[in-house]
Amino acid sequence: MKILSEKQSVFIEYLLSHIQNGKTKLPAISKIGEELGISIPNLREQIELARNLGFINVKPRTGISILPYDFTPAVTKSLYYAVKSNASYFEQYSDLRNQIEKAYFLEAVSGLEKSDISKIFQIVESAKKKLNGRLVQIPHAEHRAYHLSIYKNLNNIFIEGLLTSYWNMYELVGLDTYADLDYLKNVWEYHENIIEEIANRKSSKAFVLLTEHIELLYNRS
Repeated sequence: MKILSEKQSVFIEYLLSHIQNGKTKLPAISKIGEELGISIPNLREQIELARNLGFINVKPRTGISILPYDFTPAVTKSLYYAVKSNASYFEQYSDLRNQIEKAYFLEAVSGLEKSDISKIFQIVESAKKKLNGRLVQIPHAEHRAYHLSIYKNLNNIFIEGLLTSYWNMYELVGLDTYADLDYLKNVWEYHENIIEEIANRKSSKAFVLLTEHIELLYNRS
C-alpha cells in the first residue's frame, strides 16, 4: 500500500536525514528545491503538509524548524474533520478514550511522584473554588489538566496524543460549556476521591472510582 506520494516521501526523507545528522533548521525554500529537484509551488505543498502534521514549524523570520515528533496534531486534525462531518464520531472516540484511561490507569498511577500528586490536588482545589465561588465558573481547564496529569508519566507519545486530542474535541463539541452545577460538583467529588486513594496508594479503589466517574459521561451523553 502506498502511504505517501513520491514527492511527499522525498520531502519526509529529507527531514529525517536532517534529524539523523542532528540538524533542526532547514535552509531556505529555494535551496531545498534545488537539493530535491522540486519546484517551489510543489515544495510549498509538501511543507504545508508537514506543518499540518506537526513535523515542522514555519516562521517568517526564523525560517523552517524541525519539531520533536508529536502524535497530537495529526490526530486532532483528522478527528476535527470526522466530528464536523458526523457528530456521533465523537461518541465513538470518547469511548476509545475511556477504554485507554481504564487500560493504562494502574500503570499510570504507579508512575506518579509525590510532586505529581501534589499538583493534582492543587488542580482539584482550583476547580472547587470555581464551583463554590460567588460567581460560579466551569473548571474546564482543570478538568483537562486533571486527567492528562494522571497519564503524563507513561512516556507513551501515542497515548498522550490520543488523550490530548480528546480534550481538544471536548471543547469543539461544547462539553466545556456544560452548566449543570450538580453534575460538575459530582464530577469533582469523584476527582478528589480518586486522587486521595492514589495518594494513599490504594490504586484498586481509585480504579473503581475512575470507572464510576466514566459512567457519568455516558449518562450525560
